[in-house]
Amino acid sequence: MALRFSRLTRPAIRGLEPGERLQEHGITAERQTNGDVRYSINIMVDGERIHRVIGRESDGITREQAERAIESFRTKAREGRLDLPKGRKRHRTFAEAAEDYLDRIADSGGKNLNNKRRHFRQHLTPFFGGDRLDKLGELRLWAYRKHRGEQGAKPATINRELASLSHMLNKAASKEWGWIKPEQRPTIPKTKEERKQIRILTPEQDEALMRAAVADQDPDAWFFVLCALNAPMRHSEILARRYDELDAANCRLWIDRAKAGERTQPITAALRDAIVERRKTADDPDGWIFPSRNRVAKSPHRRSMAKTFLRVVKRAKLDPKRVTPHILRHTGISRVLMAGADLKTAQIISGHKTVVSLMHYAHVLAPHVDQAISVLNRTIPDTVTPELHTAADNAEGEGAEVVPLSSGKSAA
Repeated sequence: MALRFSRLTRPAIRGLEPGERLQEHGITAERQTNGDVRYSINIMVDGERIHRVIGRESDGITREQAERAIESFRTKAREGRLDLPKGRKRHRTFAEAAEDYLDRIADSGGKNLNNKRRHFRQHLTPFFGGDRLDKLGELRLWAYRKHRGEQGAKPATINRELASLSHMLNKAASKEWGWIKPEQRPTIPKTKEERKQIRILTPEQDEALMRAAVADQDPDAWFFVLCALNAPMRHSEILARRYDELDAANCRLWIDRAKAGERTQPITAALRDAIVERRKTADDPDGWIFPSRNRVAKSPHRRSMAKTFLRVVKRAKLDPKRVTPHILRHTGISRVLMAGADLKTAQIISGHKTVVSLMHYAHVLAPHVDQAISVLNRTIPDTVTPELHTAADNAEGEGAEVVPLSSGKSAA
């Protein structure tokens, strides 16, 4: 149905003075200082504000083109609503999706929940909040990278934030959730991170950390450190272990959920014996090795030892900025490679998905690197002069003699 106008009529538009404007049905006609009339629209369509300049009278634009633009936007909105998820009257915004995602992850015991909450609530949602989830494009994601970079965030930090976003989008596009179609999931832009130096503990630091853990008030502190020193598992992998996952005869622990999927984790005989002894006094000898100490906790096992570990590190007089639970994993992997293990064997012990992930350790720490570089080991004999060239034999400086390092002779 055509719009009926009582104020924005053609005679009224012609009668506008410079600087005056008329508005009706979301259409604005404004007389500019040069005498031209500019048409714009400002309307709500499908829950979104659309504000556009349609054009100027000198370009042939009239009120009719503004009416057609409004109808075009509304038609597109009606077509878009045909793709709405079942039971929804409008498309899901990023802010709505983010909170729903965090609630679902919390209820299902998802990993890194605290980090995900921080990523979304402090950075992702403030930037993408009003965007439609199904219209999130790669260019918009690159704009986020630029925005965070200008705020001073490092590439590694931005990559972690976008990894949280990627996880939400994967869930949103899954058959189980069905918030968006798989083809509506954008490619996540990643940039190269600065490679950090590998830091590992010395045997003396191992000892200091273990003694500090034994002295800590948390009864799980010493056993957590013992596990980390005897098997290079991740923080979360250690805490999610059960007694019934132990294969004592073969010194193996079964890990059902990990970053690279399920696997069998080799452990030392010392850790195997410690688990067997701990199991004898456990309330549930087939249950969690690190059961939750809070009866109302959502998880049946402890989710983090970060605060306890920080306290232990300080008691051991080590640097809390460098000594984290993950450095114990670095230490274990590095020692396996320094002992001469090949990459495939080290991969089985570390649980990395690919051998490529271990190459950083191998390039720096593997003994075959030291053995290979040793064939180039050469020193300068005492009889060799440090002067390589003689003075010129003539005024033009031609014919200078090069003295071979192996000759042991000085220039004549």
